[in-house]
Amino acid sequence: MDKQKLHELRVFAAEIRLETLKGIASRGFGHVGGSMSMADAMAVLYGEVMHIDPKNPRWEDRDWFVLSKGHGGPVMYATLGLKGYYPMESAYTLNQPNTNFPSHTDRSKTIGVDLTTGSLGQGMSEAIGAALGSRVQNRPSRVYVAVGDGECDEGQIWEGAQFAAHYKLDNLTVILDHNGLQIDGRNDEVMSIGDPMKKYEAFGFACVKVADGHDIGAIVAALNTPHEGKPLFVCCETHKGHGVSFMEDQVGWHGKAPSREEYEKALAELGVQDNG
Repeated sequence: MDKQKLHELRVFAAEIRLETLKGIASRGFGHVGGSMSMADAMAVLYGEVMHIDPKNPRWEDRDWFVLSKGHGGPVMYATLGLKGYYPMESAYTLNQPNTNFPSHTDRSKTIGVDLTTGSLGQGMSEAIGAALGSRVQNRPSRVYVAVGDGECDEGQIWEGAQFAAHYKLDNLTVILDHNGLQIDGRNDEVMSIGDPMKKYEAFGFACVKVADGHDIGAIVAALNTPHEGKPLFVCCETHKGHGVSFMEDQVGWHGKAPSREEYEKALAELGVQDNG
């Protein structure tokens, strides 16, 4: 990848992180930590890897993205808004009555959302169904699904992995946002998932680890890994709340919005000033 494209993707990730924060702050609550940890992967998916058309969101041969960790909706809304699916400002109605931007992603409400998620584990099954459907219909579509590490407490994730490997769904890529935290604490304290790389390898996936899940170039390389005949698993080692020092790796930032003072401090760290 050339330096100019790499720079563009880094800028895109920074914009996603900023708009994610703005959206959550506009309402006063939301899942900020696990949204911020996904910004770089979202920039790579929507800025480089996926075949999409914002002017035709339901294009039949598009690539699909499923945010199985549906509570990360704010990062999805920021990404789609910046790509031109809708005016970015409309996503500032996050979680408000009659909004098209609910707490968890909903395909019936938000333009560009491919599948509804929120019940943890559900998105994995939906993504596998979409991948199988595309193959049956001889469509070129690839399906990318992002799961949380706390979400991997759900048995549905592992049932899906078994199914995808058995049916050799090589048009499916599973991306793990491995930030080490979930709503009740650290994964290792609440419910350790062990070594996800070894688990997915055992199921029959092609597996790649991104040691720095915020390294744009490394994410691009991982998602472009050849994996004919096997689904791909990409384990991104990330930091919850990445980009804002006082949010990073703090379990308390799972599901709350910053105060006005914290918001202004976060904006300063992201290199912008609130003129509102």
